[in-house]
Amino acid sequence: MEVAGEVVLRLDARGDIRYASQRAVGAIGLDGATPLTGLNLFDLVRPSDRHAIEAALRQAVESREVTRVNVRLMTQAGAVWFELEMIACETDETRTLEILVVGRDVSGLHATEERLRHIATHDELTGLPNRSLLADRLRMTVAQSRRSSAGFTVIALDLDGFKKVNDALGHPVGDVLLRVAADRLRMTLRDGDTLARVGGDEFVAVLPGVIDEHEIHNIARRMISGMQLPFEINGNTLYVSTSIGAAIYPIHGDSDVKLLAHADTAMYRAKELGKARCIVYNQMAFDQVEHDVSMEAAMFEAVRNGEFLLHYQPIVDAHSGQIMGFEALMRWMRPDIGLVSPAQFIPMAEENGLIHLLGAWALKAACVQLKRFEEAAGRPLYVSVNVSPRQFRNDQFITTVDDAIRLSGLDGHQLLLEITEGILMADPEHAEQLLTRIASRGVRIAIDDFGTGYSSLVYLKRFPIAALKIDRTFIRDLPDSVKDAAICNVVLSLASHLSLLTVAEGVENEHQLRFLSAQGCSLIQGFHTGSPMLPDAVIEILKADAEALQN
Repeated sequence: MEVAGEVVLRLDARGDIRYASQRAVGAIGLDGATPLTGLNLFDLVRPSDRHAIEAALRQAVESREVTRVNVRLMTQAGAVWFELEMIACETDETRTLEILVVGRDVSGLHATEERLRHIATHDELTGLPNRSLLADRLRMTVAQSRRSSAGFTVIALDLDGFKKVNDALGHPVGDVLLRVAADRLRMTLRDGDTLARVGGDEFVAVLPGVIDEHEIHNIARRMISGMQLPFEINGNTLYVSTSIGAAIYPIHGDSDVKLLAHADTAMYRAKELGKARCIVYNQMAFDQVEHDVSMEAAMFEAVRNGEFLLHYQPIVDAHSGQIMGFEALMRWMRPDIGLVSPAQFIPMAEENGLIHLLGAWALKAACVQLKRFEEAAGRPLYVSVNVSPRQFRNDQFITTVDDAIRLSGLDGHQLLLEITEGILMADPEHAEQLLTRIASRGVRIAIDDFGTGYSSLVYLKRFPIAALKIDRTFIRDLPDSVKDAAICNVVLSLASHLSLLTVAEGVENEHQLRFLSAQGCSLIQGFHTGSPMLPDAVIEILKADAEALQN
């Protein structure tokens, strides 16, 4: 026992020390020299660990097997973690119960384990709880609030302008800013509140007992004011602000997931409204956001399921009434809802990037379909396809056009691409280069919704434009509106002098048709001459027209 490398103690059944090795005296004696004999083991254990040692001694006596326990023993250096192994047996001489204890200093290992536990639950940069620990505390707060019927608030916030700091000055400066920002935010909260860093420049605070919107806004104002003070970092004076969203339990959600999502939604709304402000979640105001998220998920599923299709609206000669071509119009047929308006899903597809896939499919499908229409009509036709701004800016767009022409076998002039004035003016240099390449294929370009955008006449001279589409807003009140009539006359005269084709959209009655025809409009499109149709319906009409011409 004396030469053993570990602490060795022999105890009686009450825990009194009957023998202590010199190693034990040196390691856990209060002065490193006084014998421990006569003391009780409980005298050497930190008070908060006495219940653990008591349970271990009891188990050792009852089981007569080796029992292990980790406790903090009092030493000259303070409380030190030891792993104690103990076994109870009867002595050979008196057959009395004795407990043999062997202990090892595991303070280093314990410190490492504590460090690893801290790393797993805390953000290394700021020392704040991380997403994992936040989730645990938030679930605990929800459970406590359900039992006590007390509410609480979840606040989501991020730093406005932080990315610019990172990009301009580098991550080391950004890291210092985050640490300072975390300290400032922490100072605005109470001791019982939780502030966590959940990633990048995003933080979440949990405020137990806070359910009054006035109090929430007061807390938010303190946070915003703290962030608006200058940050002096490495000789740089930096300014950032913070946008805050709040959700209250149980009004805005009865689970940690819902509360976090709704606080996040409110925070992004605060950024949209100008930043450096707090928005409290409101169900009615944010229903559209949840609807958009649901629809966006359904859109990706719709692509896989082939739910998108094309309808074709006839474009007819304004004088003869003969069908000259069609505009391909994208539609979404949701199985559980029916047709979804393009006004609902096209902007969303622009935002999430699906427009590249949908636009390429629509262009190729329309060109291939036109071949079937020509077979039914027995004569050449053309197809008009809309091009979105994001499609137009894509470097692969010209390749998509080439593929559509090659797959369908069309001549280039049978394809009319409709773009808006905004596309041209957003990046004129890129637009000129791309349109020149497109025109070299024989493909024609039409300005859609002419007169409703920038209406700069410069692009009519600069870009290879083949057609103007007069927007329905100028057609709707014809021929009674003097102003609309004047606008149409000017556009038609301008197009005539520049040898441009004109297409009037939204023609819904005979009076509008006659007026436009008399003024020299080339082509007509609208419900008066034909509604958007599925391909089979178009083929039936074309076949009927072909038979009528033969007879």
